[in-house]
Amino acid sequence: MRVTIHDVARAAGVSVASASRALSGRRKVTPDVAERVNRAATDLGYQPNAVAKALRDQTTGTIGMVVPGIGNPFFTTMVEALERRLQENGRDLLLCSSQYDPLIEARRLETLLSRRVDGLIISPCDIEASAPAVLSAAGRAPLVQVDRYIEAGGTDWVGLDDDAALAQAVEHVAAGGARTVAFIGSRLMNSSARLRLSGFQLAVDRAGLETVAPLLGEFTHEWGMQAGRLLLGGDRMPDAVVCGNDEIAIGLLRALRLGGVRVPQEVAVVGIDDVGHAAMCDPPLTTVAQPVDEMATEAVRVLEQVRLGERRPVQRIAIAPRLVVRETSRRTEE
Repeated sequence: MRVTIHDVARAAGVSVASASRALSGRRKVTPDVAERVNRAATDLGYQPNAVAKALRDQTTGTIGMVVPGIGNPFFTTMVEALERRLQENGRDLLLCSSQYDPLIEARRLETLLSRRVDGLIISPCDIEASAPAVLSAAGRAPLVQVDRYIEAGGTDWVGLDDDAALAQAVEHVAAGGARTVAFIGSRLMNSSARLRLSGFQLAVDRAGLETVAPLLGEFTHEWGMQAGRLLLGGDRMPDAVVCGNDEIAIGLLRALRLGGVRVPQEVAVVGIDDVGHAAMCDPPLTTVAQPVDEMATEAVRVLEQVRLGERRPVQRIAIAPRLVVRETSRRTEE
């Protein structure tokens, strides 16, 4: 038989109202009552009725999240960091993937809204096509964008300072002796792709480096290999290659190895993200680490501000990255 709040109150020797106040934490009770009620609830194995609590408090204790693809190790890392932060605040995460499709993304947002989540965290898959669904959802529930964002304004965003990330990558290879630098990234369908290409162009202009036309495809290992084959078939190999993410960089490293090019002796390679296997590839990848834990903390903080309806301007929080030098680039002391 299911244990009820009446059973807990009886075991603790208090009224049902006192037991309810002690367990909900919404109104204060004396320390003695709180201790007796919580001990009775534990001893009896009492489980609160989540549905009733949600109806009473107008909250479900859940946050919905939509990412472009769970297979991308960066998004996996971000999801884990956000889930930890939400758990610290007593909330659970409901995760969906848009599969890089704005139509699927819109359906996932509707699904989460129908579950009456307390808020939404999204990394939109398309800077323009995602806008209608994201703005509609933001009008119905607290919403924060993470990593990627839509071109239309009106919602908060937390992510990487891409200009700083590309500046660190380009300055590092320049200090290592590179004079010609290539960029391999993604087609300009999302904000990360656009910002990383523009950040690269700004950085090479400041450094006075020579560059070639960027190679743009997908943020994938497969595209990195394909782009590497294109470089191998060109007239001249650049001194260094900066990649839009680690997946591209790791694919590029494999293509260069198969093509007989030594890294970093002949070509330096730098990625972005610092996903788990960046340190385990051969040679270990120099990369610009995304501050994932800090991004997760800020996203949860901003979401709570939106949820509480605090009056303030829309926030765009770009967090500084950190260069991690491994073995695919030349160290400046060499």
